[in-house]
Amino acid sequence: QALRRGSIQSLVSLLMVCLLISITLFLRWVLSTIDLEENMPGPYPAILYNDKKEDNTIKFRIKGQGVTEKPLGLFSIDEKTGIVYVHQPIDREVYHIFHVDFDVLDRQTDAMVDKTLSFNVEIKDKNDNRPVFTPSTLRVSVPENTPEGVLQATLQAHDNDQKDTPNSQFTMRVVSQDPASPKFTMRDMPGTATVKQLAFTGCFDYDKEKSYKVLVEARDQGTPTMFSTATVILDITDYNTHPPEFNKRTLPEEILRIGIKDKDTPNTPGSRAVFSILKGNEEGNYKIETDSKTNEGVLSVVKVNKTEITELEIAVKNEEKLFQCVDGKAETGTTPKPNTAKVAVKVIDVNDPPVFKKQVEKVYRNENGPPGDVLFVPEIKDEDSDVNKLRYELIQDPDKWVSVDPKTGKITTVQTMDRESPFVKNGTYTVVVHAIDDGQPPATGTCTVVVYLGDLNDNAPHLISKNAVMCGNKVNHVDVKPRDLDGPPFANPFTFSLGEELKNLWKLDPTTGTNTSLISLTSLPYGNYSVPLKIQDQQGLQAEDVLQVVVCECTGINTCRGRLPFSSRLGPAAIGLMFAGLLLLAFLLLFCFLCECKSKNFQHIPLNLEEEGNQTLVKYNMEGGGAIYKVCETVSLVESLEL
Repeated sequence: QALRRGSIQSLVSLLMVCLLISITLFLRWVLSTIDLEENMPGPYPAILYNDKKEDNTIKFRIKGQGVTEKPLGLFSIDEKTGIVYVHQPIDREVYHIFHVDFDVLDRQTDAMVDKTLSFNVEIKDKNDNRPVFTPSTLRVSVPENTPEGVLQATLQAHDNDQKDTPNSQFTMRVVSQDPASPKFTMRDMPGTATVKQLAFTGCFDYDKEKSYKVLVEARDQGTPTMFSTATVILDITDYNTHPPEFNKRTLPEEILRIGIKDKDTPNTPGSRAVFSILKGNEEGNYKIETDSKTNEGVLSVVKVNKTEITELEIAVKNEEKLFQCVDGKAETGTTPKPNTAKVAVKVIDVNDPPVFKKQVEKVYRNENGPPGDVLFVPEIKDEDSDVNKLRYELIQDPDKWVSVDPKTGKITTVQTMDRESPFVKNGTYTVVVHAIDDGQPPATGTCTVVVYLGDLNDNAPHLISKNAVMCGNKVNHVDVKPRDLDGPPFANPFTFSLGEELKNLWKLDPTTGTNTSLISLTSLPYGNYSVPLKIQDQQGLQAEDVLQVVVCECTGINTCRGRLPFSSRLGPAAIGLMFAGLLLLAFLLLFCFLCECKSKNFQHIPLNLEEEGNQTLVKYNMEGGGAIYKVCETVSLVESLEL
């Protein structure tokens, strides 16, 4: 037992020594990662790696990305010394890492001496990309009455340098604006660091300024810093800031014309009439004027009189004093009383409709807000009715998103509002509400509530068509066209990618943009292929979709050549062969029948119908049977029927 125990310990020690030697040899040929600065100025070729150990019995070779795979000719090795060289600058935004394999060979025999060495060349980022705005010029219409705060002007920038480093992280600010008031600033959009919204403090005056030009800067935090600018043009649209005014302080409403007769010369001061109201107009509700063309008295209403019946006494005289000659003498000192007439005026009260403070109300909300949001509470007047007795009705609510309180007119959301709904036009959803009084007959006032919906990134991109035809005999690519229901900056440009397992068969070019092309890297056999794609919008919202590609020989644009149809028509030769076969079969049957009938030793073969089931042949169990000829005839007939 002691001997056995010592042998086991020796064996364990030997295994440990072998393991340490193996680890040492393995570590000798394993490198981790070699760092290389992007766009290194040179000179080239430059030494990438030097082991500084020479061995005249071995030589070195490398393969992989940058050597035997694209981009070709980037790296090389001195097969005697093992020094690895890089031959040109590398852009990290194109290639950020390379995987290279070493082979150690015997110089004489080219036999593998040691295990393959693998290492990565990682390209270190340099701040060589400035933040870029998309788009670089933005034009937005802003209503004059917009309350101070965030505007519907969203700016987005992107830096192609390494993600989550100072080289790609940037800030935005307003550099200048014209005119100088109100003051514009930048505010963060919730959930993203690369998108900002333009905000302002103060108010707009369309009569003073109808357009603003704002210059915005995006500056990264790299060394040295890099920046770019974008221009935002704000077009101010007019709003109701001036109340209407009458050209005259009163606008009389004509209710009666009073004609007169005057025998003096027409159109002279002696014939032109001057009217006045002697009685019944103590409150100044009426007035009377002379029509200069017809010399009629025109009675008009100056203001509403709630009295049902008013009696007016109207007098008329001439512009000149009245002159009378009586009995050859001129009458002086006395002025005759003017001619008068009485007019009874009945004022009928008409039920005036309720009047909203504004006939069109504008409301601003972001889409996907929770139900229960109060959009609008009306301010209303009614000259004839009690506003507390008004009732409210929804007249237009195309997607059933809101409800109205029938007593207060308060409009509240009952569903989530989606900006991508087909009922939203140009980013607005329109609701129309009526206010109805209790008059006889009831009168109705109308208010239109326009809800401006701000966009959110709530829709992932998807393929417009999931089927494509690749004409293998003509082209090796198909167009890939995605769509995103969101608006800028939550839609294109998109980022496209494939799974690692497909990169030997397919590639996407370009990998960013509004659309791309799927390109086959090899000559594919005709057939159906399912290609899973990943599509990402500007904000990083990603969707996976599958493009069904048919590779075939085409006869036209995206039209595969169909199979040749199977013919159902027989030619003369085929028909002749068919009849010859039938005649041969009939001849064989007849030959068998004759041979069987000539046999003298005919034996009746009993059939067990219980075991065999239903048969066509009839079983004859009569003792003695019958004549041989008759039996043969019967059996032959039945056999003929069976066949």
